[in-house]
Amino acid sequence: MTDKYPGLSSYTDRHGKLRWRYRTKERVVSLPAPNQPGFKDAYQAAVEGRKVPKAPVVRMPGASLPGTFGAAFQRLKISVKWLALDEASKRKNTRLIEEFLELRVVPDHPLIWREVAVKNLRRIHIEELLGRFIATPHKAKHLLVGIRKLVYVALRQDWIEIDPTAAVEWRPAYAGWKAWSREAMAQFENRWQLGTAARTCYGLALWLGNRRGDVAGLRWDQRVTRRVFIDGVERHFDGFDIVQAKNKGRTGGKRLFVPITPMLSEILDAADRRGETVLVNGYGEPFSAKSLTGMMAHWCKLAGLPKGLTLHGLRKSLGVYLAEAEASTRQLMDVLGHDDIDHAELYSREASQVRLAVQGMDRVVRLVARKPMLGEPIGEPRGEPPSNALINNDNGGGGSL
Repeated sequence: MTDKYPGLSSYTDRHGKLRWRYRTKERVVSLPAPNQPGFKDAYQAAVEGRKVPKAPVVRMPGASLPGTFGAAFQRLKISVKWLALDEASKRKNTRLIEEFLELRVVPDHPLIWREVAVKNLRRIHIEELLGRFIATPHKAKHLLVGIRKLVYVALRQDWIEIDPTAAVEWRPAYAGWKAWSREAMAQFENRWQLGTAARTCYGLALWLGNRRGDVAGLRWDQRVTRRVFIDGVERHFDGFDIVQAKNKGRTGGKRLFVPITPMLSEILDAADRRGETVLVNGYGEPFSAKSLTGMMAHWCKLAGLPKGLTLHGLRKSLGVYLAEAEASTRQLMDVLGHDDIDHAELYSREASQVRLAVQGMDRVVRLVARKPMLGEPIGEPRGEPPSNALINNDNGGGGSL
């Protein structure tokens, strides 16, 4: 070998590994082994005293340096928690995280967050990042959730010791989905008669309080009869045994029995029964959950209704009905399938506020003007001592008792 390549020699380094080199009185150049690719070019360059140009670094699609946010996302996608998410949640989280990874750390510098080591993240970085989305605060909130998922992976991998997002608070004001007014409901019902897909979809969302995935997937064989004891009296109810699609892959979904009201029974009696699902299209096939958002917007447009009335808004409308009927928070939670009180009360806050405000102001009127509350007979208020009513002086002078 040395005869064929003058100046070539080998030696064993301190780790016991065989090394090759080109050696003269003037210089020593390390070389790859003779049986490795690139040896001949490297040897020739060493003989001529040239430097061998390094092979260009090619970034492979999706490749990331260890410890970076890009590497954290790769590990997140093979985690148990991620795999348990439903496909819609995976798509949403992927879109948001990818948007974060492609954002520049500094607007006028090419460095993006995908290439940044997670250990270099600071709270000020997060706050500045969220500030870029001040016009879309809810998107900023979801981005923060995505970043926290990546930081969680980094903590598990010991890439970082402290979570810099823990002290970041971002709670934009949230009024929830817009509930349908009575007038909008009447207008929709006048346009879409019983038996149409539009009316069936509308009825399932309103009178079962279902999300779009549950509306699309509801089957006739989920209709059951339950025996319930209420105030010591045995009663039988028809209803739907539903396992909610939300979090189904992660927790198995929440199971609910929702009774069928006379309003829903009327809709079910007229519904198309060609398919396994309660809601079917003109071909007798089920709708996809995603398509129902666009279809409801289309049906509302044909009914002459303004934009902003959604399928989820009907779910909130049922919450408002429950609140107006003075159902308890727990009753509201068990109808709509909520696990937290705050979320459940969001649906009934508006109705409760109006009712409580009227009741409160009724008491103020009774106290100040000594007039009866609504529904009470005119005369001296019961249970309180008589007194002179407040007199208003129309000429702007001081009032007197």
